[in-house]
Amino acid sequence: MYVVFATGGKQYRAATGEVLKIEKIDAEKGATIELDQVLMVGEGAEVTVGTPYVEGGKVIATVLEHGRSDKVKIVKFRRRKHSRTQMGHRQYFTRIEITDVATGGKKAAAKPKTAKPAETDAAPAKAEPTGDAPKFLDAPEGKADDLKKISGVGPVLEKKLNEIGIFHFSQIAAFTREQIEQVDDSLNFKGRIERDNWLEQAAEYAAESQASDDED
Repeated sequence: MYVVFATGGKQYRAATGEVLKIEKIDAEKGATIELDQVLMVGEGAEVTVGTPYVEGGKVIATVLEHGRSDKVKIVKFRRRKHSRTQMGHRQYFTRIEITDVATGGKKAAAKPKTAKPAETDAAPAKAEPTGDAPKFLDAPEGKADDLKKISGVGPVLEKKLNEIGIFHFSQIAAFTREQIEQVDDSLNFKGRIERDNWLEQAAEYAAESQASDDED
């Protein structure tokens, strides 16, 4: 078991029996201290994270010694100013030994495993029209066209068109007035088909696709 706790504005990771050097605390040498700012407790694959501290969590330790770290030199120099200042600093510390860890009796619940969807090599079937959406069941056979080439049609809109049986530029180019109104009402287009000249764009793309097929 290991814990992450905070003291003196710093965080430490420790386990029972380890010796740590922490920021100086007011306690006599040989005294037993309790550090209750436990941020996290871990044991194997189970982890308990506090909000911000683990309720009932404590780190019990014995003070081994107090001391000062090696000197850190601080030099300030201003060129061409005849100014040079040098200082030194030795940080106080307390060395402790972790003797026990109290977790409050709580452990993190294991995360449920989510089953991965089964992989299949089968190509997705064309969606059948549902509800009151207009039905274009006479869609031409063959590979579906990339309807996203039409201005204003993105992946989401293309999917909606496929769901009501529209897969090809030739279908859109042949829309009747009644079909335009049906699609407008069903997919809440509000005049987008005529405003963006879908029929003209679709006719051009359909002609390009047909010319490419004839060359092949």
